[in-house]
Amino acid sequence: MKQTIILLMLALVPVVLSKKYKDGDKPDWAKKDIRDYSEADLERLLDQWDEDEEPLEPDELPEHLRPQPKIDLSNLDSKNPEDLLKVSKKGRTLMTFVSVSGNPTRDEGDSITKLWQTSLWNNHIQAERYMVDDNRAIFLFKDGAQAWEAKDFLVEQQRCKGVTIENKEYPGEYARDEL
Repeated sequence: MKQTIILLMLALVPVVLSKKYKDGDKPDWAKKDIRDYSEADLERLLDQWDEDEEPLEPDELPEHLRPQPKIDLSNLDSKNPEDLLKVSKKGRTLMTFVSVSGNPTRDEGDSITKLWQTSLWNNHIQAERYMVDDNRAIFLFKDGAQAWEAKDFLVEQQRCKGVTIENKEYPGEYARDEL
């Protein structure tokens, strides 16, 4: 008999403890129809949802929330600022602008930059390519440190007019003859 009463009490505890809000107890934003929620209301709802979640691992966080990598300045050459940039952009997304020399058509510029992208992928440098003009493309690197290795390859290409990384222009070797 005693066991039955204890089991009954244990079964009723979750029912008693799970309290449903009355309309007067709810915050104003929770009383609205879900179709009328603003961005702020949805953000609060997401925060409530994530309240009891375990925190994400640093590599699973969005890029803007990841901790900055630790830079060991003792191993860097202070006379080469590119090394410092390369180390600081490791693991960060970086955009690079690449220009094709001459006056290519859209298809010609697309095929030339596609060939360069394939060559980079074959060398394990992963870059996404987006054409922004007939003679200009954006190469997007998920690991920004690879942008400088790609730059070294790209400036050696015959049709490369120049590469721009972090607002610094690197002219192509064959484009110098055009100037």
